[in-house]
Amino acid sequence: AGMTEETRAHIFDPFFTTKETGKGTGLGLSTCYGIVSQNGGHINVESELGHGTTIQVFLPVVEGEVESSNQSRLDDQELPRGAETVLLVEDNVLVREVTSVTLRQRGYTVIEAENGIDALYLARQHGEGAIDLVLTDVVMPAMGGRQLAEQIRQTWPAIKIIFISGYTNDEISESEITETGAGFMQKPFTPAALAQKVREVLDR
Repeated sequence: AGMTEETRAHIFDPFFTTKETGKGTGLGLSTCYGIVSQNGGHINVESELGHGTTIQVFLPVVEGEVESSNQSRLDDQELPRGAETVLLVEDNVLVREVTSVTLRQRGYTVIEAENGIDALYLARQHGEGAIDLVLTDVVMPAMGGRQLAEQIRQTWPAIKIIFISGYTNDEISESEITETGAGFMQKPFTPAALAQKVREVLDR
């Protein structure tokens, strides 16, 4: 159907949607924008109300050999493992499930929450010393990762934190990550990168 100029100006904003309440989160296009930008690409949008929409994705050409599947399996066996408990906070169900499975395969116990409010409730339910690491998305409804991290640090300062995000312009600054000792991972990330970052932050 096409879009108005006002709508087109906001389509990549987190949580912006023209769908009814409960019909869409408004995260699809913003996540897509983050992935394309992270990989050095560009998205071009042409739209006119009543005439339709064309979205073009431009990605840089990459030359090189494809890694063999045997090497991938070998690398997976060599990835770091652990036995700690991770509180995973992610509102995207698919991302949360894949991340959870990856961590469990590496030996970790995973507690899942879909936003910061649920995460705080679960942390209080499990009590002092039960959680070793909080792996949290930055942008979420109800309570985002930054607010959650502040609450966690006040109550359980020993818990390590890793922020994850699909956006390139989040409010988590490099200095904040450095000063607090938190980790950061840009979405999308591979299981190998996740396993390495989790082990790295836990071992600090």
